[in-house]
Amino acid sequence: MFSLNESDKQNIQPDLNLSPMIKQFVSSSHKLLTRWMLLPLVLWFSLLGSVSAIAAPTGDLARQPAIEVAVSLGNTANELKFFPNNFEFEGGRRYKLVLTNPSPQKHYFTAKDFADASWSQKVDAGNVEIKGAIHELELRPNAEAEWVFVPVRSGTYQLRCTIPGHTEAGMIGTITIKPAAQV
Repeated sequence: MFSLNESDKQNIQPDLNLSPMIKQFVSSSHKLLTRWMLLPLVLWFSLLGSVSAIAAPTGDLARQPAIEVAVSLGNTANELKFFPNNFEFEGGRRYKLVLTNPSPQKHYFTAKDFADASWSQKVDAGNVEIKGAIHELELRPNAEAEWVFVPVRSGTYQLRCTIPGHTEAGMIGTITIKPAAQV
C-alpha cells in the first residue's frame, strides 16, 4: 500500500493564493461564455419575428378566401392580347386567376419567373385538378382554367404567349407582386 508522509501532503496541497485568481478567471469566462451562448438564441428569435412579419396575413393560406381575378387570352375578334395585360398581387394573399380563351386559336399564359415567385395550390381545368409547380398554361379555343396561388416573392415579372408570332404581335404583359402588407 502506498502512503504519503506529512511533508509530501503539504507539497500536494494547492496554493491557496491562486484560488482568487482562478475564481476571477472562471467568473469572467463564465460571463463571456454565457453571452456567446445567448447570441444564437437572440438571433433565432429575431429571425422568427422577421419571418412572422413576412408571412402576414396569418392563418392557413389554403383556407383563406381567394381573391378572384379574371383574364382573357385573346378575344372573339382574334386580337393577340391579354385582357387585362397588367396584374398586381400582394404577397401572402391567396388568389384565383380565372383564365378564359374566347379566341378561335390556342394561347399560352407563360410567366415562369412569376410562377417561381408563387406557391401554386392547384389548377382546375375541366374535370381535372393539377397540383404542383405551374410554369405555363395552354388554353385551347373556348377553354377555361382556374389557377389558385399565393405570391411569396415580390418583384415584377413578364407574361407572354409563347406561340410563335404571338409575343411579337403584342400578347405580353407584366405581373407585379408587392410585399405583404404589415399587420
